[in-house]
Amino acid sequence: MRFWSMSPERSRPRTLLSWLFVGALFVLCGVLGIFQYRLIGEVSDAARERLRGSLRASLNRFSSDFNSELSTAARAILPVNPADAREVEAALPARYEQWKTAARHHQVFRRIAIAIPQESALVLRTFDLNTGAIEAADWPESWSLLKHRLEGMVWPEDRGWRPPGPPPERDALVFEVPVFGSPRPGPPRPPFSRREIAWVLFEANTAYVRETLLPEMLQRDLADYQVAVVTKTNPPQVIYESDPDDARKISGSADASVSFFDVQVDSRQPGPPNRGRGPGGSGPGFGPAPGSGRWQMFVRNRAGSLEAVVARARRLNLALTTGVLLLLLASVAALIRFTQRAQKLAELQMGFVAGVSHELRTPLAVIHTAGYNLQGKMAQNPVQVERYGALIQKESGRLKDLVEQVLRFAGAEAGRVIHEPEPLSVESVIDDTMESSKAVMDESHCVIEKAIEPGLPLILGDPMALKHALQNLLSNAAKYGAKGGNWIGIFASKATDHGRTMVEIRVADRGPGIPADEQAQIFDPFFRGQRAVQDQVHGTGLGLNLVKKIVEAHGGTIRVKSEPMKGAEFIVRIPEAAGVSG
Repeated sequence: MRFWSMSPERSRPRTLLSWLFVGALFVLCGVLGIFQYRLIGEVSDAARERLRGSLRASLNRFSSDFNSELSTAARAILPVNPADAREVEAALPARYEQWKTAARHHQVFRRIAIAIPQESALVLRTFDLNTGAIEAADWPESWSLLKHRLEGMVWPEDRGWRPPGPPPERDALVFEVPVFGSPRPGPPRPPFSRREIAWVLFEANTAYVRETLLPEMLQRDLADYQVAVVTKTNPPQVIYESDPDDARKISGSADASVSFFDVQVDSRQPGPPNRGRGPGGSGPGFGPAPGSGRWQMFVRNRAGSLEAVVARARRLNLALTTGVLLLLLASVAALIRFTQRAQKLAELQMGFVAGVSHELRTPLAVIHTAGYNLQGKMAQNPVQVERYGALIQKESGRLKDLVEQVLRFAGAEAGRVIHEPEPLSVESVIDDTMESSKAVMDESHCVIEKAIEPGLPLILGDPMALKHALQNLLSNAAKYGAKGGNWIGIFASKATDHGRTMVEIRVADRGPGIPADEQAQIFDPFFRGQRAVQDQVHGTGLGLNLVKKIVEAHGGTIRVKSEPMKGAEFIVRIPEAAGVSG
């Protein structure tokens, strides 16, 4: 008897082509991965520059808006074209009240004062923001730098006035706006031809700026960033922190910074504030120097530094790309694997068809021949008639078993493994199975040893299906274990599996055993071991697969234990019938 199978010579080219295709696909995916890595790097660099540019624009806009807010307020409060310091004092309360009524941020200033040059001293007169009264006062200690600078502008010869250059150190909270009178007679006095008759001094209300103005402006321009604002004094003074509980200092790991609080107001010209003036607002034509401003703001992205944000996005893109490539490779590998399994299954099915064809042809041919012989003179010979009758019975039984097995397999594939289960005694099922298998056992000259533990619980099952499963195990033991002493053992006992009470049935033989590399496949459909093929043992490769499906349909398990030349033992466990006593 020969079973059809694809020769290794014919299948080797297909396998080689499959692996060549897989290798080429891996190389292609590697090339695509390299190109994708470079592309993601370029995109990340572009994203980094775009984020930096956007952040720089936001910082510049914030600085301009903040400076404009204070400049507009100072411009609105300043008297228009006063003749002297007395007119400044007279007009200031009304201008302030008018501005306070219309301004949204009328609490931005904590203190307003007027500095008036008189003979050899600067007189300070403070303006009460609540009552509108103006009275003389001593210069606050915190305004000493401002006083010294203004004195140098009034008496340059005595105080060392120098032409405009790098801006001098300025107060962190106070800025001055000069008020000009009519031009002096005589030659122009540097740097301008009009003299300052007074200075209006504005001190920022840091509490209001910290709690209201800065949060409002930052929410509009820099909502995604942590912010710290400090003065440029030595040591710096903290004005505002968006995250005061963050242990990391924003200034030490800032993505960018900007200077602001550089108020520019030209009191000589009507209209909006002049943004093209130099520090202090003391003359035209000098734009703000880069980095000018009393305060410095440091910003850092809330998700980390810009580099970290870009790196995180890059890693995410790389992970997604790698995942897609790996998914593609896994899909192809799975497809190739499924194709190989389908090819192997097709080969097994072809072998099954060939085997079934042979198994069908042999008993049919024997029955046909025996029937033909019985039509002749042998029909008058009782001995021959009896012999041919026994032969016909035997071969028709083989044919019946084969058809029944194929039909059961078809039913199992359709989900009809067992019929209505009922409480069963394992001992009765075993006895019925041994009775049905008596002819096979006698033919193989096997001795059956049976041992059943008394008092076994009942099981819930289909008696015909269980009988077929046990009969298949006994038949296999007779086929493959006959060379090991013609002994077959069938035992039943009580067992426990994960806390459940089970009935364990073991069918053992003393044959050559099952090779270790085949034990994981013996329950697959159409599989036949190498020894069965070589020894031309009758079979279809469906028996053990049917046994496994029947046992599992009863909620049980089956496994095999075998060692070379020490026989094989099949262990079946089926749960007891709950609530049914034996």
